[in-house]
Amino acid sequence: MSTWKAAERAIAARIGGERVPVSGRARGSAPDIAHSEYSIEVKHRKSMPAWITDAFAQAIASKTGDQLPIVILHEQNQRYDDCTVMVRLKDLTAFIESAKEKD
Repeated sequence: MSTWKAAERAIAARIGGERVPVSGRARGSAPDIAHSEYSIEVKHRKSMPAWITDAFAQAIASKTGDQLPIVILHEQNQRYDDCTVMVRLKDLTAFIESAKEKD
C-alpha cells in the first residue's frame, strides 16, 4: 500500500471518516476523506517546509491554558477571508470532541 494511502486511512479513522479511493474520481470531484461535517484533503510529504514547522512551534510555545494553536497563512494581495488555516490533527480531534460534549 502506498504511504499516502496509509496516511489517508489513518487520518480518516482518527476523525470518524472514510477514505475515498482515487479510482473513478476526477480532481476536485470528491475529498480524500468522506465525512459528514468536513471536506478533507490530505497531503502526505516526506517533510514539511521548515517555515511551517517553525510557525507551529511558535504557536505552541506561546499558547496558554487550553488555547488552540493555529497557523494562518496569508499570501500577498490575498483577501483575508481566503487565508489558509492550519491546525495539528491532535488539536483538531480534541476540539471536535470538546464540541460534541457541549452539544
